[in-house]
Amino acid sequence: MSRPSHATTPRRVLITGCSSGIGRCAAERLAARGHRVVASMRGADDLAAWPHAHIPAVRLDLDDPDSIRAGLAAAEQAAGGTIEALFNNGAYGQPGAVEDLDRDTLRAQLETNLLGTVELTNLVIPAMREGGFGRIVQNSSVLGVSALAFRGAYVASKFALEGISDTLRLELAGSGVEVALVEPGPITSRFRANAQRAFEANIDWRHSVHREAYERQLERLKKPGPAAPFTLPPEAVVRRVVHAIESRRPKPRYPVTVPTYLFGVLKRLLTTRAMDRVLARASGGGKR
Repeated sequence: MSRPSHATTPRRVLITGCSSGIGRCAAERLAARGHRVVASMRGADDLAAWPHAHIPAVRLDLDDPDSIRAGLAAAEQAAGGTIEALFNNGAYGQPGAVEDLDRDTLRAQLETNLLGTVELTNLVIPAMREGGFGRIVQNSSVLGVSALAFRGAYVASKFALEGISDTLRLELAGSGVEVALVEPGPITSRFRANAQRAFEANIDWRHSVHREAYERQLERLKKPGPAAPFTLPPEAVVRRVVHAIESRRPKPRYPVTVPTYLFGVLKRLLTTRAMDRVLARASGGGKR
């Protein structure tokens, strides 16, 4: 990917979900490129363990409106001004069949992955409009492009994020504020371990009609190594984030990993029933 012509222009950047993986990698890479980066995370322990003295970090819990406002204010103070680029990376995955999701579990998924993200985004837009420049980069997913079985809550959050981001892009046209969606497939991170904890905490899988499928999924989750074929490191995502922030004309979408490209193409070429067969196989068809 070519380096944008004004890559050295420093921007004040806020990144959510920086305790590990993509968020931490993005903070490190963007800071190394000269941007004034502020990392954020929800956990006090993660904040205390933040290893980079040269990159300020603040506590920001996407489930808590007061924490969102306080975190943004702290980030602006640390950055020395209003935020010019926001990378909405904070999210988690809630596995489980749709019929096993209670309202509270589904609501919690949407609070973090969608509602908190939109609230934070709306808070930074006015200053971006006033300055005539802004970058809003949303970390979506291959599961914002195509659905897979047993991922309904996460799929719902990412489909919704895609739709509201497309709407926002239209509404911000001509303002100087650009909206970009990054759509990763499998990436090396703590996502799988966090998803396993959410599953075991919120899904009564032992009493589910899907118990046998869940047992196979738990075996797969506990195996060491990549969670799926074509898994890439966080740097693959961060390269697209850098382009979205630094380019004069960011792309509306940045697919990452083979599955995202493949599902995007097949969705355009195949009938819905044919695509269902592909996705059922990718989901394990209830067998893994």
